[in-house]
Amino acid sequence: MFGYTMDEVGNIMVMQGFSGLSLFSVLLLMALGLAIIFGQMGVINMAHGEFMMVGAYTAVFMSKLAVKYEMVNSYFVFAIIAAFILAFFIGYLVEYLLIRHLYKRPLDTLLATWGLSLVMQQTFRSSFGAKEVSAELPEWLLGSFQPTADIDIPINGVFVMVLALVVTLGVYFFMFRSRGGLRVRATVQNRVMASAVGINTQKVDRLTFALGCGIAGVAGAAFTTISSTGPTTGSLYIVDSFMVVVFGGAASLMGTIASAFGIAQAQSILQFFMTSSMGKVATLMTIVIILMMRPEGLFASKVRR
Repeated sequence: MFGYTMDEVGNIMVMQGFSGLSLFSVLLLMALGLAIIFGQMGVINMAHGEFMMVGAYTAVFMSKLAVKYEMVNSYFVFAIIAAFILAFFIGYLVEYLLIRHLYKRPLDTLLATWGLSLVMQQTFRSSFGAKEVSAELPEWLLGSFQPTADIDIPINGVFVMVLALVVTLGVYFFMFRSRGGLRVRATVQNRVMASAVGINTQKVDRLTFALGCGIAGVAGAAFTTISSTGPTTGSLYIVDSFMVVVFGGAASLMGTIASAFGIAQAQSILQFFMTSSMGKVATLMTIVIILMMRPEGLFASKVRR
């Protein structure tokens, strides 16, 4: 097949499958935040990729401090927490100062967040320079292990997958096993009734938007373990993230997971046997055909309107 022996094809499928799992983890972390903001609130946040960069630059900044104070092997967990807190705080301010004035005006929201993304990109460029930068990784994130002689699994990829699993479980327990998640779902299903029973829907909106931004910050910190970071890196992932949310079904956690997995694996494997562009085109065409048959996505939420 394609000039390869069956053993080589098997090894390629395993390696590309693992590469797809790493891409799946980053897409899932990005899409979880976007699913909360877009799926639950209906806000098209074009600056979501830049909130990812807030987390990435936080990790880079903390890595420089860690190098200075010789704490490289212990800083990264604190960098993830700091990335979440900073992105959460900025998201909270953005919702309060900008987004809350634009609810039920999707086109205005899209344009406003797109403008915000440009402002944030220029802020990154002015603060950290136009060149891509990398975080200094601790030793326990470096290297790889070999389950067989022909298969090499990088440790940083495994770490990103574990982090994505932890964040996904955290989002699940928040959304479906906590009073905060119950308030969010009640507000989404019937805002007037939720307000009538005493839920502060404006506060719910603010915290929901901030939570989505905070998760994007975690995605950015995780991203620094597998690639370098530049001012426009986040914008490269925003289209794929929206594709994951729309294809999986807005407001569906299971749909987001299934969609991120399918898109990441398809892109990873197809791009090896085709060109990068043709792999993306084939993936996108498949999604378009499926959405024509299921416009609500793979896992449509049952919402009383």
